[in-house]
Amino acid sequence: MGRIAVIGAGMGAMAAAARLAIAGHRVTVYERTETYGGAVARYERDGFAFDTGPGLLPLPAVYRDLFLKTGKQPLEKCVDLVQVDPASRHVFPDGTDVLLPNASRAGAVGALNTALGSGAGDRWGDFLVRAREAWDRTRRPLLEEPLWSDWQVLGEREPYPAVPHRRLLRTRRASTLDEIAAWELRDPRLVALLDGHALAHGLDPRNTPASAAVLPYMEHAFGTWYVRGGIRELARAVYERCLARRVEFVFGAEVTGIVEKDGRATGLELADGTVTEADHVVAGVDPVRLRGLTGHVLQDDGDVRPDRVSPCPGRFTVLLALRGRHEPGAAHRTVVHAPDRTAELDHLSRPAGTSEPARPTVTVLRPDDPALRPDDAHESVVLSAAAPAGAGWASGDTAERFADLLVAAAEATVPRLRERLLWREVRTPGHSAQETGVDSGAVPPPALAAADGRFLHPANTTRFPGLYLVGGWAHPGGGLPHAGMSGALVAGLIVEGQDFRGSQ
Repeated sequence: MGRIAVIGAGMGAMAAAARLAIAGHRVTVYERTETYGGAVARYERDGFAFDTGPGLLPLPAVYRDLFLKTGKQPLEKCVDLVQVDPASRHVFPDGTDVLLPNASRAGAVGALNTALGSGAGDRWGDFLVRAREAWDRTRRPLLEEPLWSDWQVLGEREPYPAVPHRRLLRTRRASTLDEIAAWELRDPRLVALLDGHALAHGLDPRNTPASAAVLPYMEHAFGTWYVRGGIRELARAVYERCLARRVEFVFGAEVTGIVEKDGRATGLELADGTVTEADHVVAGVDPVRLRGLTGHVLQDDGDVRPDRVSPCPGRFTVLLALRGRHEPGAAHRTVVHAPDRTAELDHLSRPAGTSEPARPTVTVLRPDDPALRPDDAHESVVLSAAAPAGAGWASGDTAERFADLLVAAAEATVPRLRERLLWREVRTPGHSAQETGVDSGAVPPPALAAADGRFLHPANTTRFPGLYLVGGWAHPGGGLPHAGMSGALVAGLIVEGQDFRGSQ
């Protein structure tokens, strides 16, 4: 079997490495930092621990499949995976408060009807039925198959179904999430609920295709899960599975170039001048860095080019160390919705530091997990919001003022927050840039159909034989499940070659 060189130890790259190793390849992972996991990182101080990237796991079947295919121990033997129930609490600007159950459309309909008024929950339920249709139409090509060579067809037609319009006596098809909100949901609180699912991926609902309706559908259909000890434990388990499959990791090894010979990728060049040969190179890096490694645009005109991916915001996080016990019954995840939708979205669409920050939609994660606190007399809390990527956060007190807005929002859900606060740690997209190597600290969204392909990501294959793309910046895009699927796709393409038709 062949020698595989993998650039980066992110989740998609490690998923590919484990699968390739079990197929008999000799796999070496070169990571520029001193640890694994990429954006799935952890911050520790004074006995407190925090996930600084994703805090919850949707669609755990992707990682169950990875562990099933790469060893005898299933995922649940390697991590303590628990369903979060309720899935989320939502606090709206008018003071309305609703708890949504995990993986229950009927339960969500009932809760929304009770909290928002009769009919509101039914409209949300009808929306989820249509979202399922979009999911059924796009699941295979966007998650389980390599990107089609005629990828343009994925951008031509909106998979979200048309909806009858009684007054017009005809159907009309929404092209954006904004149109779904205006035509079908109507209640501003339901609109905020839909917006929250888009903003969790840094997407502006005003220009995000209606096909993104699959994002709330995935959560309602497959549930929300937490890994005890934090999502960083999932990264540890994948790393250890790689080691068990004899994947070699070289940390502190910055790749400065991809070696090319006769039009084929044949190895890597490291910062210390070392050149290593390989039969295949798997790159888990963003398009800007990848172009620096090759000096080429890697996609042909007929493929999805890196510059076709829409600009991506980043993640702004505030880590809170609190004194006092986690009160019984507190929701694991609360979303405090923004009071001014237009101001929030306008701020998100501008470069960091160029406009006065507006109070964003804030996700408050309060895992009742002894592993994340020094003792039961303390609590660790993570606040996060979508934010503009770029270097603007480093100037002046912009980051601290934005952090104040997140803390103010969290006061609606964390009792006596300010008097309990021991300290806080503010993390801007710049911190993500340091950990992941992405220049702006942007976070890639999942691939989405329609919108002329603007929300698709580069294919896993490139015009250079032997060079493959993996992770959130390649097909099928960002998010923990999508990263795992990208690893499965790359492994399938290398092991099976042109005969590979997708994951099962």
